Amino acid sequence: MNLAELISHVQGLTAIAVGIIIGLGALGACLGIAIMGSKFLESAARQPELVPLLQGRMFLLAGLIDAAFIIGLAVALLFAFSNPLTAQVISNFGH
Repeated sequence: MNLAELISHVQGLTAIAVGIIIGLGALGACLGIAIMGSKFLESAARQPELVPLLQGRMFLLAGLIDAAFIIGLAVALLFAFSNPLTAQVISNFGH
């Protein structure tokens, strides 16, 4: 196997991994926010006097859930545009 084939394999598998990271991260964030929003509406209907307190906490947690997705997105973009694995393949190719 020559160097070009190895690099193309690494880049192809990296593209698949990036898609999985972004897709599953987005799916998890969407499901988490949807479940949290539904529970917020249930509790707001049950106890309307707690809506201001719960609303602030809900938005804080929605931001934290989105932050986890954005961290995953940053890692995926790191691998997509500046893949550290190709440098490892190139350095080990001569051995």
